[in-house]
Amino acid sequence: MSKQALTYDDIQLIPSYSTVSSRKNIQLNTFLTKRYQLCVPLIASCMDTVCESEMAIALAESGGAGCIHRFMRIEEQAKQVTHTVQALRKETTLHHWQQSFEHLTTHPVPIPIVAATGANGDYAERALALTAAGANIILIDVAHGHHENVKHAIEKLKSILPGHVDIIAGNIASATAAKDLENWGADGLRVGVGGGSLCTTRLKTGFGVPNVTCLQDILAVTGLPVIADGGIRTSGDIAKALALGASSVMLGSLIAGTKEAPGQIIEKSNGLFKRYRGAASLETKMAHNQEQRNVEGESTIIPFKGGVKFVVEGLLDGIRSALSYGGADHLKVFRPEYVTVTHAGQAEARPHLIY
Repeated sequence: MSKQALTYDDIQLIPSYSTVSSRKNIQLNTFLTKRYQLCVPLIASCMDTVCESEMAIALAESGGAGCIHRFMRIEEQAKQVTHTVQALRKETTLHHWQQSFEHLTTHPVPIPIVAATGANGDYAERALALTAAGANIILIDVAHGHHENVKHAIEKLKSILPGHVDIIAGNIASATAAKDLENWGADGLRVGVGGGSLCTTRLKTGFGVPNVTCLQDILAVTGLPVIADGGIRTSGDIAKALALGASSVMLGSLIAGTKEAPGQIIEKSNGLFKRYRGAASLETKMAHNQEQRNVEGESTIIPFKGGVKFVVEGLLDGIRSALSYGGADHLKVFRPEYVTVTHAGQAEARPHLIY
């Protein structure tokens, strides 16, 4: 099969007639899984230089969620979950979440507490410890989610975890994979293969589907909430993913380098920096005593960005503006049409009078 595939830079959304009186009135609540909702459609990626408890707390306080990475001992990851749960019991945080959903329900809305496992080895023991610590969503974090190991992992976790726990599975890039994972029992899908800012999967293996086409193919066949993962560089990219029907987006590079991201600040003559590395990079594998093979990622340092709250606020401003341009006051009705653009159109879309 051969067809043209598009990614975010290849499209531009078409403005629609709008009756939105103020961007402040735009609602961004969405589903993360079948049962759990977010106030805003942002999730911190389960990478060891992006999300531990400090990031998960900060994202939840902003209305999103953070997925605590799995590259640590089970006991340490469970402590990270416990710390997150205890911090989110604050009355102000709970009130913020309930306010966001009061127009939909009078019942308390649980805050999603998300943590990652793999699909082999100690994944079942890890998932049990994480849910005992307070996680209510387990994300099966593997590079190739359309795999027999993931099938068995979903089935196993569904049989041993408490009934209130949902499972997100991925990463996937095809409609067939989406249908299979849904049939296997997944409650949410993580979509995107090879599009991360430090990912080399497409270069190393030749596999992967550009993000727009990937999302379209999968959203055409599933009713599960879909997380768009990879290739998100701006709030405009987030808007495009949501316009296509994604329920939320996963953030890596956009929030790496912030105060809440794991890792020490590195001081250099030209400024402050923090490390950022792909989950399949050689540096990550060495740091966690993994086998140094199947390397499909890079590592780098990125400028220190300060508090993640300010980064998130900027992204949300852009997303709300996007909904206003699309004539939508809620994500459910944000479905603008788009056009494909040429290289000249891509250049025109960026500031082009800066010397």
